[in-house]
Amino acid sequence: MSATKKLKTENGHIDNGGLWELDEETLNSGAVGFTASQLFIKNPACVAYTYDDVIMMPGHINFGLNEVDISTNLTKKIALKVPFVSSPMDTVTEHNMAISMALQGGIGIIHSNFTIEEQAAQVRKVKRYKNGFITDPICLSPDNTVRDVMELKAKHGYSGIPITNNGEMGGKLVGIVSNRDITFIDDSSMKLQEIMTPRDKLAVAKEGVELIEANEILKETKKGKLPVVNDDDELVALIARTDLLKNIEFSEASKDPVTKQLLVGAAIGTRPEDRDRAAALVEAGVDVIVVDSSQGDSLYQIDIVKHLKESHEKLQVIAGNVVTPSQALRLIQAGADGLRVGMGIGSICTTQEVCAVGRAQASAVFHVAKFARKYGVPILADGGIKSTGHITKALSLGASCVMMGSMLAGTDEAPGEYFYQDGVRLKRYRGMGSIEAMSKGSDKRYVWENSSSNHSIKVAQGVSGAVQDKGTMQRYIPYLTQGVRHGMQDAGMKSLDLAWEALYNDTLRFEIRSPAAQKEGGVHGLHSYQKRLF
Repeated sequence: MSATKKLKTENGHIDNGGLWELDEETLNSGAVGFTASQLFIKNPACVAYTYDDVIMMPGHINFGLNEVDISTNLTKKIALKVPFVSSPMDTVTEHNMAISMALQGGIGIIHSNFTIEEQAAQVRKVKRYKNGFITDPICLSPDNTVRDVMELKAKHGYSGIPITNNGEMGGKLVGIVSNRDITFIDDSSMKLQEIMTPRDKLAVAKEGVELIEANEILKETKKGKLPVVNDDDELVALIARTDLLKNIEFSEASKDPVTKQLLVGAAIGTRPEDRDRAAALVEAGVDVIVVDSSQGDSLYQIDIVKHLKESHEKLQVIAGNVVTPSQALRLIQAGADGLRVGMGIGSICTTQEVCAVGRAQASAVFHVAKFARKYGVPILADGGIKSTGHITKALSLGASCVMMGSMLAGTDEAPGEYFYQDGVRLKRYRGMGSIEAMSKGSDKRYVWENSSSNHSIKVAQGVSGAVQDKGTMQRYIPYLTQGVRHGMQDAGMKSLDLAWEALYNDTLRFEIRSPAAQKEGGVHGLHSYQKRLF
């Protein structure tokens, strides 16, 4: 008998003064929701659940929003300040997206619809970014004109351009042109040698200078750009004052503790040539490789995971995709440092429809996370994320991170150009299983066949479409982060570690929502409304 039952008065009511915890009858009645085990394991209806099917019960709030800790592990050895990962899709993650994700505490995974050299170059761009030295700045020559500077400014958004004798990186530094040099120039045909700040008036740093020392020079001279030259006065790098501000603004950035470079991942396939791709990526400085397959439980993936772990001891490897513990087991045995969970549930994915194989994502995340936890392997919930509520549910069901595609497509940092349709600003977004993406190389993610006759027949497992403009990641990621913190606070969870503890000791409670409850939980009953994210 519980302590509360002993405190009943003569008329059979419980003495309120002694009610310090719920009695077992109330706990077991479903009045405060149900445990994850009741939903996903003791499941007599044999039903799989999506994020929309599940709702969390509120918890006790005894901490502030700013105290909520959402730091996590992407793999066994890679920690992140925020649990966000951008998907390796050719309309989502290239170097600009990867840089933005890492600056704000997450990580981006560069897609593999590149040649080996191109993908390695994308990784190098990310690795070079954070250390403050721009090693491939755009240069012009003294014979270029003001019009050339204006065009570069319109295209790239900046006008602080070093001038070298031959207009190339590595040439002899002869001056620099900034925005103030061209602001009041009416003649766009004027040559830069007439308006540039000449070499003898420039503050420069010598090759080998430490970033801290270079930053001090920038502060003292109050210049926007600091060229770095070698003993022959040839330009070898450029340091921008904006990098100082970024170091202050993005204090939570994901970076290597030794080199201070941004963390970045890249995707590869499971074919023999992908071993060469992996070697090139490692040489470029990649921190984690994602083995990209729609169905990860294959001999081909097991072989390449083993190869990666044997050939590159320090490299972290995420395997997948999987949706069951039996799939996960073989990849964990092969040496995977993390698992990617999800099959056929992305907004542009048609795998379940075409192949009749997959699993509802909430069930997949719970079961694989619970199993992988025994071996200390974090899982990455990949796909099906449409809101901050979905992110919170995925994390609360055991995921260490969420991988997002459509949520990040449409941002300024995503590849592609904006276009207008019916007055709405859009960007292209396509599944890597779409015919368009497969024609660029992503078919290796879906096809395991060496026969050229069969390989020539492509079966689409995705579609192409468009998503609405979401603006810059510098505003969007903070919105997602704050939304997740709100959700965790409402559920009474101060950190992800505490959330997982509550999940597995049956303290965290859930319910299954009926279709009517799902409708009630969204916007309804209005003639019209405008939805703004931030």
